[in-house]
Amino acid sequence: MQIQHIWMLLLAISGFLVFSLLTLLSPAHANPDHWRQAGFSTDFSIHSVDLGTIFSGGPPKDGIPSIDAPRFQPADEIDWLQNNEPVIFLELDGTAKAYPLQILIWHEIVNDRIGDTPVSVTYCPLCNSSVVFDRRIDGTVLDFGTTGLLRNSDLVMYDRQTETWWQQFTGDGIVGTHTGRELKMIPSRVTAFEAFRKEHPAGAVLARPTFSPRSYGTNPYAGYDSRSAPYPFFQGDLPDGINPMARVVVVRDDDDVFAVALEHVRTNGPVTLSTGIDVRWAGEQASVLDQRETGRGRAIGSVEAFKTVAGGQAPLVHDVTFAFVAHAFHPDVAILGITSP
Repeated sequence: MQIQHIWMLLLAISGFLVFSLLTLLSPAHANPDHWRQAGFSTDFSIHSVDLGTIFSGGPPKDGIPSIDAPRFQPADEIDWLQNNEPVIFLELDGTAKAYPLQILIWHEIVNDRIGDTPVSVTYCPLCNSSVVFDRRIDGTVLDFGTTGLLRNSDLVMYDRQTETWWQQFTGDGIVGTHTGRELKMIPSRVTAFEAFRKEHPAGAVLARPTFSPRSYGTNPYAGYDSRSAPYPFFQGDLPDGINPMARVVVVRDDDDVFAVALEHVRTNGPVTLSTGIDVRWAGEQASVLDQRETGRGRAIGSVEAFKTVAGGQAPLVHDVTFAFVAHAFHPDVAILGITSP
């Protein structure tokens, strides 16, 4: 068990060295035959992206294991989360759940069900991207796992039913049977555990998996927040006028995408992105990617995104990610409130 933990920790910290060696020594990272040997039955003849933009992140297929049978504890019984630690807050069909990033940083995907809705709660540490999906396509419920691969430094997921590869940040099918399809995103937000517990004291909180070698509460990417650029996994262009590692709020309203610097929201209060579409500050939370201990990271803040509709306000899908990620996937979307790095 201890050996497996050390292996996972070393892969998480030094995966960029593996990437560098692959880049220098072999094109195998973009070779379907290599991927088949790694255990994939994906139809590589169908793809919407250049296969050469997909790189190994170090771990093999399912080397970062998804959580497929999640357990939960009531929020007011949790004693292993610090008040400021970030959780993904999901409220659906009258049920509120929280998924701590100190767990997701080690697993990246939780396949769950809330009421009648099967969901996948996902987190990509290298992009600080938290996205929740309805995991149904044409009525079929998909179960997602990690490929161990990255594109634009972002997690590439796969479904176990067709082994299609999916981009976590966008929900797009990019390789295989469901190429060109798009998973439905479900509004959620990252907030401090204390804020969730205050609002939902009996709310369900994802429990730490038992009999796991992973060091929950420890950040395997310590110091990532302090970098001036992403790990060398990322090979794209960096955005102008903003530190590539600065937090940016990406908001989606159907096919429309907006972006605003998180610091701009902190400084200016509610920010209007378009008619009826606003982002507002929602309190502080700790960065899970800063210090070795997940509850000791610097304060980075939380936001809410919503749209004014008849009868009130509806939450919008949004994500607080790094500027380089927002630029990589949405290069034509201007980032509101950018400042020189």
